[in-house]
Amino acid sequence: MMGHLSRRLAVPKVAAVVIGFGTLVGLALPQYSISQKGREYHPGEISIKQGETLQIINDDADLLHHSYVDSPKFLFDSGDQQPGSKTEITFPVAGDFNVLCAIHPKMRLVVHV
Repeated sequence: MMGHLSRRLAVPKVAAVVIGFGTLVGLALPQYSISQKGREYHPGEISIKQGETLQIINDDADLLHHSYVDSPKFLFDSGDQQPGSKTEITFPVAGDFNVLCAIHPKMRLVVHV
């Protein structure tokens, strides 16, 4: 009888681990997508919470992009972004940040954290 009780208790524990694991995996996904197309970021301005992630997607068929943030509070550099590529930026601190393109100087995304 004791073995049967142990198996019944094991199932909810396994389910809790699977549900917990799924939650942790979900937290790793980017919360927002930003398109780079026509030498612009779309949208050009966004408000997010501290610790949230933006996914920058190069939607241009034939243009390289190169996103970066150069701020006293936070630095980020994507390197060259090939057409179709994705890069993620997680903002660990609060503030207002400009995400710029090192290749196309008029491209700007304003991020309010």
